[in-house]
Amino acid sequence: MPAQSTWVFDRETVVKSMRIVLGLLLLTWVTAPLAGQSTDPSLLTLERIYASPEFFGERFGPACWLETASAYTTLETSETAREGRDIVRYNPATGTRTIMVPASRLIPRGQTRPLGIANYTWSEDGRKLLIFTNTRRVWRANTRGDYWVLTLDNWELQQLGGSSEPAALMFAKFSPDGTRVGYVRENNIFVEDLASGQVNQVTTDGSATIVNGTSDWVYEEEFFLRDCFRWSPDGTLIAYWQFDTEGVNEFRMINNTDSLYPRIISFPYPKAGETNSAARVGVVHADGGETVWMHIDGDARDTYIPWMEWAANSDAVVIQHLNRLQNTNSLLLGNASDGSVQAIITETDDAWLDVVSDLNWLDDGSHFTWVSERDGWRHLYVVSRSGEKVRLVTDGEYDVVSVQAVDEQGGWVYFIASPDNPTQRYLYRVSLTGDDGLERLTPSNETGTHSYQISHDAIWAIHRRSSFGVPAITDLVQLPARQVARILVQNSALRENVAALATGEMEFFRVDNGAGVLLDCWIMKPPDFDASKQYPVLFYVYGEPWGQTVTDSWGGGTYLWHLMLTQQGYIVASVDNRGTPAPRGRDWRKVIYRKIGVYASADQAAAAREIAERPYIDPDRVGIWGWSGGGSMTLNMMFRYPDLYSTGMAVAPVPDIRYYDTIYQEPYMGLPQDNPRDYSEASPITFADRLEGNLLVVHGTGDDNVHYQGTEALINRLIAANKRFTMMAYPNRSHGIYEGRGTTLHLRTLLTEYLKTNMPGGGEN
Repeated sequence: MPAQSTWVFDRETVVKSMRIVLGLLLLTWVTAPLAGQSTDPSLLTLERIYASPEFFGERFGPACWLETASAYTTLETSETAREGRDIVRYNPATGTRTIMVPASRLIPRGQTRPLGIANYTWSEDGRKLLIFTNTRRVWRANTRGDYWVLTLDNWELQQLGGSSEPAALMFAKFSPDGTRVGYVRENNIFVEDLASGQVNQVTTDGSATIVNGTSDWVYEEEFFLRDCFRWSPDGTLIAYWQFDTEGVNEFRMINNTDSLYPRIISFPYPKAGETNSAARVGVVHADGGETVWMHIDGDARDTYIPWMEWAANSDAVVIQHLNRLQNTNSLLLGNASDGSVQAIITETDDAWLDVVSDLNWLDDGSHFTWVSERDGWRHLYVVSRSGEKVRLVTDGEYDVVSVQAVDEQGGWVYFIASPDNPTQRYLYRVSLTGDDGLERLTPSNETGTHSYQISHDAIWAIHRRSSFGVPAITDLVQLPARQVARILVQNSALRENVAALATGEMEFFRVDNGAGVLLDCWIMKPPDFDASKQYPVLFYVYGEPWGQTVTDSWGGGTYLWHLMLTQQGYIVASVDNRGTPAPRGRDWRKVIYRKIGVYASADQAAAAREIAERPYIDPDRVGIWGWSGGGSMTLNMMFRYPDLYSTGMAVAPVPDIRYYDTIYQEPYMGLPQDNPRDYSEASPITFADRLEGNLLVVHGTGDDNVHYQGTEALINRLIAANKRFTMMAYPNRSHGIYEGRGTTLHLRTLLTEYLKTNMPGGGEN
């Protein structure tokens, strides 16, 4: 059977599919010049983008600001130890460079090579280093591995975990005094004394269904909750999450490729409307013993605990408690001694609420910062510990995107916002009293997207800036004047290689959705663009509440692929519809409640129609593509507006939103049991019988996130409607479809050849 599985239903599709396969064979077996690959350095090829290091950026970090000094450390290639990296300390004011930990000190006894550092943390006094190495992937991220501690006073290097098997530990972290390290192993929490090496098991009930100190699948994916235990400030207690996954339906995937017989992969996965894990928070002594569980009201399987920290002391924890629909968020103060809780503040919304990750304690724990959309914009507030006093800090018609630092001593809060242009991001600050107005710290002559890693004293920041088509530069800046002290990463080679490429005009603009709402868009034109000709246009879409595509930032490989298409005679465009998480206020984001696939599709179609009316656009060659939520949107557009789009490429889509998980789908749509009609109208599979154009569906069979099951359901629906389409399954690949040698190049080649075959590029008179 051929490597590319193609589903076909008539002679025309067979011919097209054969052309795709022949194109792939040429790319695979013929040398680049013989296959028609250009040797012009200004023109991109798939091999240059996906099979060469030509467009790799410079390596930097991870960097850590030291708590005991206004200095940072980072990793740099060692000049003395083979395949190792030194940990280097920099004085930001003078630029003085000191090798704090040479790679030669990271060679375990009996070995010849230094430890490969995936990440590292310092003890509070800066005298011990915790190293994460030999990592293993657990669903989305590499969160399991080996941990080592290096004591700088005597250069002793010790591995944690006792006699545990390799790569078995998770989320190791120092106790506040640096004498012990806590970690998770096999769903239990352990504490290891560094002086004696004694390992103490803190929890004992961990099992296949009882998960302590880490999370279940859906909390990890949607709340980004992986590390699920916290040392108390005095180091005597540990607060942690426990998940009981019993009763959650198991999802099963088949791995057909790694052994002679298929292997079943099974894990608890709650689909929309189904049973969740039961989550609770408890406090236990760091030496072990009975856990004090927090007495939180409600059914633990119909509520969520997405956030928990110690409440500025070792007497209480602060917990965010969401109802199942995620439209009520109660901030609770939990007593560590008896488990009693009291509500501090409760937020409600007619649609949904986001978890507040920007909670910072002030005034020795008597106040805290809080983020709310209660006035229609995402603003920062200061709230008293009792919740009785709430003071607005930021004010105006703009959103606080994220809090970067709180400088309590100086009286400032630093945050990312973009009041005037939702495609960009800048650094601002206001006083914690709210008395001083909004102050932009990113210079007014700098556009694009900016991010900042700010020192603990808020004097320095590691600053990263990029813009559309321009790779990032990382520099060191002094605040608040934002004076550049020095460049940390110039990315010279990457920037030169990108600058040498042939590019056409690129434009950010807005279009009206027909109801007076302006949608942000960008468009890329071919380098040899001729306004007297008509070109095909390919729309790049995401459209879900989880991400934007219309941002003034470096787009990496996706940007380069789009640029390659423009060089081959395509116009490429993108639109952010209502519901995307742009900083445009609550109503912009939440108007799509219970209409997640309906309003977004209408906005995308309105924008596409207006753009297609430009005289240089060929209205018969309008295509669309996207991945994940963008794959779903691609299906929506192909099915709902068959007269508009001639070709679509949907990668890893969710054809029926009932098949996706509880935490993501339910806040936007409610429960399917309560409003099945909304779920049906929001799902592209409902409209599959309207397909008229060319459709390619791509999915990894090992996708634990957006299941291949959904694509199979779509295939059945299309077959029943006698609709022709093309389909490619990547065996045992996950949601990113990147595992395995040559996968990324193969996938991008497939997309490129499908587009060229079904919607040829080039301007036509």
